[in-house]
Amino acid sequence: MKFQFESLADFLAMSGHGPYVWASYAITFIALIFLVVNPVLQQRALIKQQKKLRKLAQGAPEPSSIR
Repeated sequence: MKFQFESLADFLAMSGHGPYVWASYAITFIALIFLVVNPVLQQRALIKQQKKLRKLAQGAPEPSSIR
């Protein structure tokens, strides 16, 4: 079996195309992480907001953020 690249450095450089290839992998990976994490964070914020609105609707005083 013959490998296309002689060393790890050659593999990372990819005949001069390495920066473009690895940048595209990084951008894709970041986008996928954002697509997974963002809805979870939005759901947590929505649940927190709903709890706050329920407390206000029941007449419970809102905790003051100023001490």
